[in-house]
Amino acid sequence: MIDDTQPPRLADMVASMIDLSIEEKLSVLDAVEPKDRIEKVLKLLARQIQVLKISRKLQTTVEGKLGEKQREAILREQMNAIKQELGEKDEDQDEIEELVKRIKDSNLPEEADKAAQREIKRLKRMHPSMAEYQVVRSYLEWLADLPWNKVSEDRLDIDSARKQLNEDHYGLEKIKTRILEFLAVRKLKKDMRGPILCFVGPPGVGKTSLGKSIAAALNRKFYRISLGGVRDEAEIRGHRRTYIGAMPGMVIQGMRRCGTANPVFLLDEIDKLGRDFRGDPSSALLEVLDPEQNSTFNDHYINVPFDLSKVFFIATANEESTIPGPLLDRMEIIRLPGYTFDEKLHIARKYLLPKQITAHGLSVEDVKMDDEVIMKIATGYTREAGVRNLEREVAGVVRGLAVEYTEGKEKGSSYEPQVSLEKLAKILGPEMFDDEVAERQQIPGVVTGLAWTAMGGGLLFIEATEMPGRGQIHLTGKLGDVIKESAQVAVAWVRAHASALGITKDGKDSLFDKADIHIHFPAGATPKDGPSAGVTIVTAVVGLLTGKAVKDHTAMTGEITLRGQVLPVGGIKEKVLAAHRGGIKNIIIPFRNRKDLVEIPENVRADINFTFAKAIEDVLRAAFDDGEEMTKILGKTRFIGNGQVEARL
Repeated sequence: MIDDTQPPRLADMVASMIDLSIEEKLSVLDAVEPKDRIEKVLKLLARQIQVLKISRKLQTTVEGKLGEKQREAILREQMNAIKQELGEKDEDQDEIEELVKRIKDSNLPEEADKAAQREIKRLKRMHPSMAEYQVVRSYLEWLADLPWNKVSEDRLDIDSARKQLNEDHYGLEKIKTRILEFLAVRKLKKDMRGPILCFVGPPGVGKTSLGKSIAAALNRKFYRISLGGVRDEAEIRGHRRTYIGAMPGMVIQGMRRCGTANPVFLLDEIDKLGRDFRGDPSSALLEVLDPEQNSTFNDHYINVPFDLSKVFFIATANEESTIPGPLLDRMEIIRLPGYTFDEKLHIARKYLLPKQITAHGLSVEDVKMDDEVIMKIATGYTREAGVRNLEREVAGVVRGLAVEYTEGKEKGSSYEPQVSLEKLAKILGPEMFDDEVAERQQIPGVVTGLAWTAMGGGLLFIEATEMPGRGQIHLTGKLGDVIKESAQVAVAWVRAHASALGITKDGKDSLFDKADIHIHFPAGATPKDGPSAGVTIVTAVVGLLTGKAVKDHTAMTGEITLRGQVLPVGGIKEKVLAAHRGGIKNIIIPFRNRKDLVEIPENVRADINFTFAKAIEDVLRAAFDDGEEMTKILGKTRFIGNGQVEARL
């Protein structure tokens, strides 16, 4: 039939048999010439063949996949049937049943239990090979493992807690008292919330180790979270489960690891939190550290409220200024100042030396170190508020003795365990620090001030000199705006009282018109700021212009006003301890800071003579040998402007 059919008629027949649109069929009929009609049909036929090939390929692929799944399902059904015949159970089903039992035993709160039951239903409907199966299972395991209502029993014996704290740390009476207060109240009120403390102090004073000691004294689990450099909010709150590899935040992870709802949490280096495009971790901590909110803490991964109100939170920081205000407001600040030399001696004798002897494989009889030697290490080889470097130097001495002990055994020679000052110098080398105050010559224009830093207190030397000029003030030493303004106020006060101080005569200001004053703060690479150097700058400028030197081993601190009043400043305890370490014998502080001396150890107060200044005249009177004579006129007069003075009533 096909052989007898004419080509145009055959083309029409083929066109009617393939899948064409109305427009395509009309286009075939419009082709009058046989050749044109046949070419159009051939093109349409080739396209149809290509479509059929692709469809067949897709169908084969789909059928293959369906066949694999059907084969897998049939094999699984056969495996289940075989296990039932053998009396064995399905492992996946066993795991789900065990998970359900764990969740039931966890005694979850109502909202958490609803979420768990909802996810269990989803899990039972899923095949174990599905990716979502593992996500739901991991979530349920977290819910089952969290200590929703499991708490450890507190040790409420105050005497034993005091003994534990005293064994672990020397001094730090304020913190120990606060812990004993918590125990006493906890004994009277069983359902009290956990306190939220923040230990602020220089490095090496024992902030982190105090957290462990507190946990041991309370018989609680201890967990430490290092916050230094944390920049992602999800580190605190966790990631939502929509993300691949999502996990809870560090708080929930710590609760799971502790296994109790009332551990001691140490938030280490909270002042070094960062922030970037991923969020602000300090803002996420607001809920954690707020007693009114942390009973319903919501981690993004768990997504149900979790009670943190029983947790004893302890944060540590080196300085308060870098902690955001709202976060700082939620914590009870307890400041840890540096140690005195006597305290360092006790710490080294009781804790550091025995620890290093054991760590280096020696016995107590193999290392003999007198108090004189330990004190020399503390004063000559370290200059710090804490004891971290002191421990390193003690370890260096013990290592040196370990070498001598080992060589003595190998050679059969005698071994001398006693460490003398000569042997100390041989092991550690020459002293690294000396009495800087004693080394500095007492010359006019050089005064010792007191400064506070995150590392503790320190000595701040101020030098003033004059040179021919036009009465300008030059300030150097990497200074901030506040300390620059303090220098301007100080020089203004000196110029206003130049006649009374004997710097100029008859109220004339000619000296300042012909000379420039340069005030320098050594250690130029260290930034300096704050108003507490005001009285020191005044004393340096007065000493320079009168040609009189300040008394030996004298230091001072205090803010000054244009009227010569001395205002109180902060960090008195740290500054006094730094002065004591530096060999200062006389300290001038504002009168209104007198109350702060209560916190200073008795032995330090006994070694230092304190002068309490209400006005700058009191400072000058105590700083110079002839201070009484120098301030005689100042005590009777008051500056009123334009170089004039009037009688003080």
